[in-house]
Amino acid sequence: MPRVVVDVMLKPEILDPQGQAVANALPRLGVNDVSSVRIGRRVEIEFSGEPDLDRAREIADKLLANPVIEDFSIRLVEADDTEGARS
Repeated sequence: MPRVVVDVMLKPEILDPQGQAVANALPRLGVNDVSSVRIGRRVEIEFSGEPDLDRAREIADKLLANPVIEDFSIRLVEADDTEGARS
């Protein structure tokens, strides 16, 4: 069954101290070609019936994201999609 994925990110004009800390640590790992890192969060929602994108948008807008400092995007992902999985 497909699930709804909500990606929440700080707006571009909002400072991201976590992302900056990661970006500053990368050279110690030998990674010198990354100019910026932004940290966000991913929320997966599974509905008992068909996925409801309008309902998911309402959930994200009212509960998952702070509209003053964050943006969010919503998409459908198939249950067998391994996006983001590590091997």
